[in-house]
Amino acid sequence: MTTPVSDRTARELRGLARVLVRSGYADRAAVSAALTEAVQEDAPSADPAVLVPELVSGAEAELAEDAATWPAETDPDRLDAVLAELESLGLVVVRYCADHHEARKALEASIEPKGLVFFTDTDVWHAVDFGMLELKVWHPDTANVVPGEPLLADVLTLLRERGLPAVFDEGRIEVTVNWQRRVQL
Repeated sequence: MTTPVSDRTARELRGLARVLVRSGYADRAAVSAALTEAVQEDAPSADPAVLVPELVSGAEAELAEDAATWPAETDPDRLDAVLAELESLGLVVVRYCADHHEARKALEASIEPKGLVFFTDTDVWHAVDFGMLELKVWHPDTANVVPGEPLLADVLTLLRERGLPAVFDEGRIEVTVNWQRRVQL
Protein backbone atom coordinates (compact mmCIF):
# COMPACT_ATOMS: atom_id res chain seq x y z
CA MET A 1 0.00 0.00 0.00
CA THR A 2 1.41 3.33 -1.00
CA THR A 3 -0.92 5.29 1.30
CA PRO A 4 0.40 5.41 4.88
CA VAL A 5 -1.74 3.38 7.26
CA SER A 6 -0.76 1.20 10.19
CA ASP A 7 0.33 -2.36 9.43
CA ARG A 8 -2.72 -3.74 11.20
CA THR A 9 -5.14 -1.49 9.32
CA ALA A 10 -3.44 -2.27 6.01
CA ARG A 11 -3.74 -6.02 6.73
CA GLU A 12 -7.43 -5.66 7.66
CA LEU A 13 -8.22 -3.60 4.56
CA ARG A 14 -6.41 -6.10 2.32
CA GLY A 15 -8.38 -8.90 3.99
CA LEU A 16 -11.65 -7.11 3.37
CA ALA A 17 -10.72 -6.46 -0.26
CA ARG A 18 -9.80 -10.14 -0.60
CA VAL A 19 -13.14 -11.50 0.62
CA LEU A 20 -15.17 -8.91 -1.27
CA VAL A 21 -13.44 -9.66 -4.56
CA ARG A 22 -13.27 -13.44 -4.08
CA SER A 23 -16.93 -13.68 -3.08
CA GLY A 24 -17.83 -13.41 -6.74
CA TYR A 25 -21.17 -11.82 -5.95
CA ALA A 26 -20.29 -8.14 -5.51
CA ASP A 27 -19.58 -6.01 -8.58
CA ARG A 28 -16.80 -3.43 -8.77
CA ALA A 29 -19.08 -0.61 -7.59
CA ALA A 30 -20.22 -2.57 -4.51
CA VAL A 31 -16.67 -3.66 -3.69
CA SER A 32 -15.40 -0.10 -4.06
CA ALA A 33 -18.24 1.32 -1.95
CA ALA A 34 -17.62 -1.14 0.89
CA LEU A 35 -13.88 -0.49 0.80
CA THR A 36 -14.37 3.28 0.66
CA GLU A 37 -16.54 3.09 3.78
CA ALA A 38 -13.92 0.92 5.53
CA VAL A 39 -11.08 3.28 4.59
CA GLN A 40 -13.03 6.32 5.79
CA GLU A 41 -13.74 4.59 9.09
CA ASP A 42 -10.48 2.74 9.73
CA ALA A 43 -7.93 4.97 7.98
CA PRO A 44 -9.41 8.48 7.96
CA SER A 45 -6.10 10.09 6.98
CA ALA A 46 -5.87 7.95 3.83
CA ASP A 47 -7.34 9.04 0.52
CA PRO A 48 -9.95 6.45 -0.54
CA ALA A 49 -9.64 7.56 -4.17
CA VAL A 50 -6.03 6.33 -4.09
CA LEU A 51 -6.22 3.45 -1.63
CA VAL A 52 -9.40 1.70 -2.80
CA PRO A 53 -8.26 1.07 -6.41
CA GLU A 54 -4.96 -0.18 -5.00
CA LEU A 55 -6.77 -2.62 -2.71
CA VAL A 56 -9.07 -3.87 -5.46
CA SER A 57 -6.29 -4.36 -8.01
CA GLY A 58 -4.16 -6.19 -5.44
CA ALA A 59 -7.01 -8.56 -4.59
CA GLU A 60 -7.78 -9.10 -8.28
CA ALA A 61 -4.14 -9.90 -9.08
CA GLU A 62 -3.90 -12.40 -6.23
CA LEU A 63 -7.15 -14.04 -7.35
CA ALA A 64 -6.04 -14.26 -10.99
CA GLU A 65 -2.80 -15.94 -9.95
CA ASP A 66 -4.65 -18.49 -7.79
CA ALA A 67 -7.38 -19.11 -10.38
CA ALA A 68 -4.81 -20.22 -12.94
CA THR A 69 -4.31 -23.39 -10.87
CA TRP A 70 -7.98 -24.23 -10.23
CA PRO A 71 -9.77 -27.23 -11.74
CA ALA A 72 -12.26 -26.73 -14.58
CA GLU A 73 -15.17 -27.26 -12.18
CA THR A 74 -14.90 -25.78 -8.70
CA ASP A 75 -16.94 -26.18 -5.53
CA PRO A 76 -18.85 -22.92 -6.18
CA ASP A 77 -19.70 -24.26 -9.66
CA ARG A 78 -21.17 -27.38 -8.03
CA LEU A 79 -22.97 -25.23 -5.46
CA ASP A 80 -24.49 -23.13 -8.27
CA ALA A 81 -25.77 -26.34 -9.88
CA VAL A 82 -27.39 -27.44 -6.60
CA LEU A 83 -29.00 -24.03 -6.11
CA ALA A 84 -30.33 -24.02 -9.67
CA GLU A 85 -31.82 -27.48 -9.12
CA LEU A 86 -33.45 -26.34 -5.87
CA GLU A 87 -34.96 -23.37 -7.73
CA SER A 88 -36.30 -25.74 -10.40
CA LEU A 89 -38.00 -27.69 -7.61
CA GLY A 90 -39.84 -24.57 -6.43
CA LEU A 91 -37.59 -23.35 -3.64
CA VAL A 92 -36.68 -19.68 -3.40
CA VAL A 93 -32.90 -19.30 -3.41
CA VAL A 94 -31.34 -16.08 -2.19
CA ARG A 95 -27.60 -15.68 -2.66
CA TYR A 96 -25.34 -13.22 -0.86
CA CYS A 97 -28.07 -11.26 0.90
CA ALA A 98 -27.49 -8.81 3.73
CA ASP A 99 -29.51 -10.73 6.32
CA HIS A 100 -32.46 -13.03 7.00
CA HIS A 101 -34.89 -10.12 6.64
CA GLU A 102 -33.89 -9.70 2.99
CA ALA A 103 -34.24 -13.45 2.43
CA ARG A 104 -37.66 -13.48 4.11
CA LYS A 105 -38.87 -10.68 1.83
CA ALA A 106 -37.89 -12.73 -1.23
CA LEU A 107 -39.75 -15.73 0.18
CA GLU A 108 -42.86 -13.68 0.93
CA ALA A 109 -42.80 -12.18 -2.59
CA SER A 110 -42.81 -15.63 -4.17
CA ILE A 111 -45.98 -17.41 -5.26
CA GLU A 112 -46.41 -20.85 -3.70
CA PRO A 113 -42.80 -21.43 -2.70
CA LYS A 114 -41.76 -24.89 -1.52
CA GLY A 115 -39.25 -23.34 0.87
CA LEU A 116 -36.25 -21.03 1.07
CA VAL A 117 -32.52 -21.60 0.88
CA PHE A 118 -30.27 -18.62 1.52
CA PHE A 119 -26.86 -17.47 2.57
CA THR A 120 -25.58 -14.03 3.49
CA ASP A 121 -22.61 -12.00 2.38
CA THR A 122 -20.80 -12.76 5.64
CA ASP A 123 -21.46 -16.48 5.12
CA VAL A 124 -19.59 -16.23 1.82
CA TRP A 125 -16.74 -14.25 3.38
CA HIS A 126 -16.42 -17.03 5.97
CA ALA A 127 -16.33 -19.60 3.16
CA VAL A 128 -13.59 -17.63 1.39
CA ASP A 129 -11.39 -17.65 4.48
CA PHE A 130 -12.36 -20.89 6.21
CA GLY A 131 -13.86 -23.26 3.64
CA MET A 132 -17.32 -23.56 5.17
CA LEU A 133 -20.53 -21.99 3.89
CA GLU A 134 -23.64 -21.84 6.06
CA LEU A 135 -26.89 -22.43 4.22
CA LYS A 136 -30.15 -21.68 5.94
CA VAL A 137 -33.20 -23.67 4.89
CA TRP A 138 -36.70 -22.54 5.81
CA HIS A 139 -40.19 -23.79 5.17
CA PRO A 140 -42.59 -21.44 3.35
CA ASP A 141 -43.82 -20.19 6.75
CA THR A 142 -40.21 -19.16 7.67
CA ALA A 143 -39.76 -22.01 10.16
CA ASN A 144 -36.31 -23.58 10.14
CA VAL A 145 -36.06 -27.15 8.90
CA VAL A 146 -35.28 -29.76 11.54
CA PRO A 147 -33.64 -33.18 11.36
CA GLY A 148 -35.83 -35.84 9.81
CA GLU A 149 -37.78 -33.52 7.53
CA PRO A 150 -37.87 -34.31 3.80
CA LEU A 151 -36.92 -30.75 2.78
CA LEU A 152 -33.69 -30.92 4.78
CA ALA A 153 -32.94 -34.43 3.53
CA ASP A 154 -33.46 -33.32 -0.08
CA VAL A 155 -31.08 -30.37 0.22
CA LEU A 156 -28.41 -32.45 1.97
CA THR A 157 -28.73 -35.22 -0.64
CA LEU A 158 -28.30 -32.79 -3.55
CA LEU A 159 -25.24 -31.21 -1.95
CA ARG A 160 -23.62 -34.57 -1.28
CA GLU A 161 -24.46 -35.88 -4.77
CA ARG A 162 -22.55 -32.90 -6.19
CA GLY A 163 -19.50 -33.68 -4.06
CA LEU A 164 -20.14 -31.02 -1.44
CA PRO A 165 -19.85 -32.50 2.07
CA ALA A 166 -22.61 -31.07 4.24
CA VAL A 167 -23.96 -31.56 7.74
CA PHE A 168 -26.91 -30.05 9.57
CA ASP A 169 -25.87 -28.34 12.79
CA GLU A 170 -27.72 -25.92 15.04
CA GLY A 171 -30.36 -24.88 12.53
CA ARG A 172 -28.17 -24.54 9.46
CA ILE A 173 -26.37 -26.65 6.89
CA GLU A 174 -22.60 -26.40 7.03
CA VAL A 175 -21.19 -27.04 3.56
CA THR A 176 -17.50 -27.76 3.16
CA VAL A 177 -16.43 -25.74 0.15
CA ASN A 178 -13.13 -24.60 -1.29
CA TRP A 179 -14.22 -21.11 -2.39
CA GLN A 180 -12.75 -20.90 -5.87
CA ARG A 181 -15.19 -18.66 -7.66
CA ARG A 182 -14.13 -17.19 -10.99
CA VAL A 183 -14.71 -13.46 -10.84
CA GLN A 184 -15.06 -10.67 -13.37
CA LEU A 185 -15.44 -7.30 -11.64
